[in-house]
Amino acid sequence: MSNGRRVIIVWDAPTRLFHWVVILLVAVEYTTWRLNWMGWHAYGGETLLGLLFFRLLWGFFGSDTARFSRFVASPGAAARYLASAFRREPDNQVGHNPAGGWMVLFLLGLLLAEALSGLYVANDVADVGPLTVFTPAPIADAITELHRFLWDALLVAVVVHIVAILVYALAKGHNLVKPMLTGKKSLPASTAQPRIVGAARALVCALVSGIAVAAIANLL
Repeated sequence: MSNGRRVIIVWDAPTRLFHWVVILLVAVEYTTWRLNWMGWHAYGGETLLGLLFFRLLWGFFGSDTARFSRFVASPGAAARYLASAFRREPDNQVGHNPAGGWMVLFLLGLLLAEALSGLYVANDVADVGPLTVFTPAPIADAITELHRFLWDALLVAVVVHIVAILVYALAKGHNLVKPMLTGKKSLPASTAQPRIVGAARALVCALVSGIAVAAIANLL
């Protein structure tokens, strides 16, 4: 402890692992698409979907800072926070800030819609999806176009996210990357330690997510 601050754990291992593996998978999906390795592209998409299901469950049953109820603020609170985006001040935020929480929801929504639409597109191309034959051509075309549109929107959102991280670092002096790597952060000594959930619950959530993805992939 120094200068009235102490180091505490703010991000659990499952949350951090999800964050970095999703980044890797997005890069894999882009690479396999550009190289037309659609088989690997489909495997990557299904893996991504499983991770997203896990994060949704973890948002309800995970550690304090991972729970949606703890970091989803009102739109007004997010707007007020953004108004002070360039004000240099100490970083006393335990988890996601009000604006960052909404960005997390937006990214999760984009990724989930992209992965789900990708399941249909992949099965449509392979002609193995049991629902494909029952889907009118205009709807099938719309799903394919949606998949392309969501990918472009996702790339824009990723750029905005990176820019926001740089703004926090340069304008506010906040390092958002290091805590997501180490899980730890220096905060005021009076800050309570967030409740960190054990690995057993994460394994259960991962198992449920894997079963759900397998079921959906076979259905679509």
